[in-house]
Amino acid sequence: MASLNYKHLRYFWMVAKCGAIARACEQLHLTPQAVSGQLRELEESLGVELFRRVGRGLELTDAGRRILSYAEEIFAIGDELLEVARDQTMTQSLPFAVGIADSVAKSVALRLVEPVLHLPEAVRLICREGRLTGLLADLAVHRLDMVIADRPMPANLNVRGYSHPLGESDLTVFGAPGLLETLTGRFPALLDGAPFLMPGDDVAIRLRLEQWFEASRLHPRIVGEFDDSALLKSFGQAGAGLFAAPTAIAAYVSDQYRVQPIGRIDSIAEQLFAITTERRLSHPAIVAVIQVARDQVFSATPRAPRRARKTSPDQAETALQPTRSRGPSRSSESAA
Repeated sequence: MASLNYKHLRYFWMVAKCGAIARACEQLHLTPQAVSGQLRELEESLGVELFRRVGRGLELTDAGRRILSYAEEIFAIGDELLEVARDQTMTQSLPFAVGIADSVAKSVALRLVEPVLHLPEAVRLICREGRLTGLLADLAVHRLDMVIADRPMPANLNVRGYSHPLGESDLTVFGAPGLLETLTGRFPALLDGAPFLMPGDDVAIRLRLEQWFEASRLHPRIVGEFDDSALLKSFGQAGAGLFAAPTAIAAYVSDQYRVQPIGRIDSIAEQLFAITTERRLSHPAIVAVIQVARDQVFSATPRAPRRARKTSPDQAETALQPTRSRGPSRSSESAA
């Protein structure tokens, strides 16, 4: 089978982006005859038709659209290669590209990832945020070294990956002081009919929260759903509703968002995983993240302040006495 001619692929990519051979020729500084000939050679070598004529323009065929997606990746990686070659500071540091799922609390991600900047070997940190499926697609083509997610590698994806547990934390429910003044009763009974901010469908604990509400015979009034954890907390800070966050960052959430903890749900644990394409971890930054998670972030989930008696023996939740917020932290609001 003939090898791929990357010059021909570049011409195809340019024609596809411009939508016409004439406009592509202006960018390539070539004649239309030369570009047309190169496209025919590419089609013959691949054994597929890449374009069809529509009026005076060109339209990609189904095969052309598939090949264009590969060409986009190839040239994007090529541009990165050139950038690395030109930037000597990049060649002297170890790149570490990590994807962080929207559903992961940004303050937890900060505590997990920030220590890699202090490794003996210089590390160039590249952080990407988004939906888990998109991040795993980037992991599969090695655009990412690791993905931090609130669930293990989905079994239904045709991507080779390994899930490494980072730790887990139960949940604490928070509310803005103004909202709490309008609620009566003890936790968890006060949740019944109270405005509540739910994580989105992509967040792993969403289903477990719904099941806990049902088992506890509680019917909070769901006023909003959020895939992004930082946006959910910002609405909670504004008094739009109560919300749940990992107990491991309870002190941070209270300070950063000026909210108060009102109860702890011991029966729901939010888990975090590092997903990689390696079973045996060799990248020093990945090893550092897992070690920090196990030795510091999740080594011992902080106990809820001033634990009160349990509401009932068959429910795993704890009422907390309201604590005074110490005001906003100097950290950026988007960090959690």
